[in-house]
Amino acid sequence: MPKQENGQREDSLIQNDLSESFEEEVRAFLSDEEKLHLFDDLTKVNPVTTRTVLKCLQARYRVNLFYTNAGCSLVALNPFQPVSCLYSPELMREYHVALCPQDLKPHIFAVAEQTYRNVQKQMEPVNQSIIVSGESGAGKTWTSRCLMKFYASVAASAISPKGNETVERIEKRVLDSNPVMEAFGNACTLRNNNSSRFGKYIQLQLDRFHHLTGASIQTFLLEKTRVAYQAPNERNFHIFYQITKGATAEERLEWNLPEGAEYRWLPNFERNLDEDCFEVTRGAMFHLGIGRATQSNIFKVLSGLLHLGNVQFCSPVDESQPCELEDKTKGFVKTTGDLLKIPVEELLESLRIRTITAGRQQQVFKKPCSRAECETRRDCLAKVIYARLFEWLVLVINENIYTDPSVWTSFIGLLDVYGFEAFPENNLEQLCINYANEKLQQHFVAHFLKAQQEEYAAEGLQWSFINYQDNQNCLDLIEGNPLSIFSLLNEECRLNRASNTDLFQTRIEKALSSNQCLSRDKFSKKPNFIISHYAGKVCYQLAAMVEKNKDAVPPELVHVLQNSKDPLLQKLFPVTEENQNNTKSQNRAAVVTVVSKFKSSLEHLMEILSRTTPHYIRCIKPNADCKAMTFRREEVLSQLQACGIVEAITISAAGFPVRIPFQSFTERYKILRKSWGSSKKRVCDKSNSHSAEEKGETLVMDDDKASRAAVLEILQDAVGQTPAQGTGNGAEIPSVYCGKTKVFLANSVLELLEARRAEVLNEKAFCIQCCWRRFKEKKAAKEKRSATLIQAAVRSWLAKNRFQRMRRAANIIKHSWRRWKAKAAAFAAAELDEGEGKEFPAPGATLARPPCSLDTTWPLQAIVQFWPLGLVLAAAPVSVTGPRRALPLLSCLRGLQEGGSRGDSSALGCGIASIRALPQGSVKFHCRRSPLHFANVSPHREAFSITGFNQILLDRKELLPT
Repeated sequence: MPKQENGQREDSLIQNDLSESFEEEVRAFLSDEEKLHLFDDLTKVNPVTTRTVLKCLQARYRVNLFYTNAGCSLVALNPFQPVSCLYSPELMREYHVALCPQDLKPHIFAVAEQTYRNVQKQMEPVNQSIIVSGESGAGKTWTSRCLMKFYASVAASAISPKGNETVERIEKRVLDSNPVMEAFGNACTLRNNNSSRFGKYIQLQLDRFHHLTGASIQTFLLEKTRVAYQAPNERNFHIFYQITKGATAEERLEWNLPEGAEYRWLPNFERNLDEDCFEVTRGAMFHLGIGRATQSNIFKVLSGLLHLGNVQFCSPVDESQPCELEDKTKGFVKTTGDLLKIPVEELLESLRIRTITAGRQQQVFKKPCSRAECETRRDCLAKVIYARLFEWLVLVINENIYTDPSVWTSFIGLLDVYGFEAFPENNLEQLCINYANEKLQQHFVAHFLKAQQEEYAAEGLQWSFINYQDNQNCLDLIEGNPLSIFSLLNEECRLNRASNTDLFQTRIEKALSSNQCLSRDKFSKKPNFIISHYAGKVCYQLAAMVEKNKDAVPPELVHVLQNSKDPLLQKLFPVTEENQNNTKSQNRAAVVTVVSKFKSSLEHLMEILSRTTPHYIRCIKPNADCKAMTFRREEVLSQLQACGIVEAITISAAGFPVRIPFQSFTERYKILRKSWGSSKKRVCDKSNSHSAEEKGETLVMDDDKASRAAVLEILQDAVGQTPAQGTGNGAEIPSVYCGKTKVFLANSVLELLEARRAEVLNEKAFCIQCCWRRFKEKKAAKEKRSATLIQAAVRSWLAKNRFQRMRRAANIIKHSWRRWKAKAAAFAAAELDEGEGKEFPAPGATLARPPCSLDTTWPLQAIVQFWPLGLVLAAAPVSVTGPRRALPLLSCLRGLQEGGSRGDSSALGCGIASIRALPQGSVKFHCRRSPLHFANVSPHREAFSITGFNQILLDRKELLPT
């Protein structure tokens, strides 16, 4: 015993020393407050405690730094005021084009860019999801809106102009879905002016080129009870305030919304919010394919709901008679019937009279409803119309933004759900909302806090488990089998009797008393139960919870809506073949309750998230009053503890955020092994294999061992050190660990591997480019040489042919010239040496023909061919005139005619042969071919060319007398 006491004292002393030293470290870290805002990643904080984390967040909030990395998640503090340039397109571009977005300041755009690059890398799982969580008013809706703008900008920035128009159209429609969904699904609550009263999962679809091609929206649990009931200091959905404040005079007259009218379902009308902009909603609806006529029809129906809320009933004197309307509300019934295009009598009958079918013969009985039942039916009519209208809007939006699955190959999901809620009075809506937040927190715990630590232990890492808050007990209490709050609620709804809240409370306490998360407020007179959620305890009232879970719509209301003449209501409530609500054979066990539908849709969502790579953004609300730049440590601390931020930071700081199986790692980074492989190692491996073959030994190696060896070689070559493995010491290389089936890396090592891989790929690409360019140059040079040879051969052949033709032509010309020259010389010699010709008759001889008129104009050809006639005229006597001059001329012409008849007839065309002298008595003409005609003419003479002495003979003005 004394030894044990001494041992306990020693242990307590050691713990005290450790705690004192730890406190000293904390104080030393917090002493320099001026540097606390520089910690943009909380994993760098040492030591990691709630106090140090809170101090760093507060210091960063003071200097307008609202985003901080916290391991696997991003902490986003709501500034509650507009911040210039924090979400500008230029900043989006900066994060998109950055080589390493993590090196920039923490931002939601860095998370978005990381998810987009993960899709581009095509590393399994390719699809990404961003889970935006936080309390109501923490900024989840704004964050989702900015993320959608970023993805639309990124997808539209790297495509062709024609495709750019398509993406802008899709991007515009996707973004326009936000104001429409917020107008019809958001409302002002005690904690948030723009609180989402429904959950949505937006799936942004990308094609194989990573361009935005479409989107789809999945919604969860619209809080339709808000249409007919609003808590104190809260408002109805935004769309009701938009149509009453933004309608024009003509629209007010058409929708019957007079100025200054009061509506019971429109509280706090005097409050003006930024969300009350009617034109933005109308413009977005128009871009989504909802025309002006359809919009007017929608707003007319909503106006009818406002008038329906003013309908009041009074208890009848006789219970067998239906309830009467209050005098001041009778006009509202008529207005509601006119706007919804329902006859007033049918509308009143469906609200005040209940139809009962009983007996084997299906006899129908009509029973008047009490005042409470009439008001319940009125509220139910408004809720079912609004719920169907909201579902129809979601369907129309999806039809305009959704693309065929064959077009897109991957997606990035954005989850924006209602935040954790705890009001003074909480009912089924708050239970479902907090259940959804519990499921998301459990996904974070199971995927990160729990799964990672179990994986470290299974892979052989020396790991000391870090305690964290597991909310599995709370989920078992709400949804567990066989007994849970949901199962008891559904069972109570199936009972064919009115629900008793006291008995139901007793059943819950007896059936679920073993669960520590369940308790009860003993000081409250109303039946209730308390659930200890991860974010705190919430007290739920059982009053009307069973009826809300049934969500039953009286068949009379459905029938009257089906008979409406309004085209929109006819779409929302189509006529079916059978109204199954009126048949007694309906199986009550098959009734689908609200919690059943919500649980089914949420499980489907969790299944989608489990097949994607999750990214977490934790939105923190600095203060409950939504005041700008106000940081309340107690409220922020409760949110940090609830969502497990401190535990996540601790695990991220001590663990490995990147875990890749051996096969995937080898496939992606094997190029590093090939490029960095040592020739000595390959020589040694070859020598070892040869020696093993000589000894007859077979080298057998497991696939795991081979993959492990490949991973070790890659890491050795790329990182330069051998990672810890097996039971190895993680302190040697804390950033790399090689487990049994996976390799664990820090972000710095992954960045180093990616950088080295990109470098090697660039080298290989450069090598391929060099080889390709060298091949192209060689091919071009070869083609050039071939073309030169072909051109030289063709030119040689052409030159040779041309030379041969010219040579043949020259020979022909030479021979022809020589022959013509010889013949001309022979003609000239024979002509000059010939005997004398015949003389012309005497001047007095008679003429056989009358003389031709000398005034006749002779053509040039005739002058050239018969130029001796000119010589005859020139030789005529000049001094005499009249008949005495004509007689010598005629004598000469007769001699010319006789001389021409002796020779060839064609000789006249060549001119006379020679000119001897001017005749004194008689003139002798020789009409033969003469070389004098060609004396001054080249071989290629033009037609009728005249040169030398011949030109002188042809000038009539000089030769002939005037």
